[in-house]
Amino acid sequence: METLDRFDIAILQELQADGRLTNAELAQRVGLSAAPCWRRVRALEEAGYIKGYHAEIDRHKIGLGVLAFVRLDADSNTGKVTREMEETIRQIPEIVSCHYISGAGTFEVQVVSRDLESFSEFARNVLINLPNMKNLHTSFSLGEVKASSSWPLAHLKPVR
Repeated sequence: METLDRFDIAILQELQADGRLTNAELAQRVGLSAAPCWRRVRALEEAGYIKGYHAEIDRHKIGLGVLAFVRLDADSNTGKVTREMEETIRQIPEIVSCHYISGAGTFEVQVVSRDLESFSEFARNVLINLPNMKNLHTSFSLGEVKASSSWPLAHLKPVR
């Protein structure tokens, strides 16, 4: 599956909005019959466009009121030590996102925590003790303006 047509794009849009749609509902929304719609969804999954289906959980409702953005500065950026740091980060559930970044620092991570006290304890006991850690800089979210797990798809539509 090298290119996406308007039906594939419509399927991706609908499933991003509601991953619990039945195949019949999805087919109706995108203008296909059920069997071709199901085949397209399977093809999108197999090609890696659809990576999974998840429930979106409100972090505040489950007691994770603090969201911190932490820039991690590595002491050294060589292959072995960087891979060790990556693997350690992947194993820490409180780190919900991690990106290599340009500019100052090596990684930018998002950390969730119950409150400032528990974040402080986490930073002192876990973050500062990551392998190859040199320094960390933290900013806290003061309020969420927009958070989306949906990607924009308009750039995929064929130009007329």
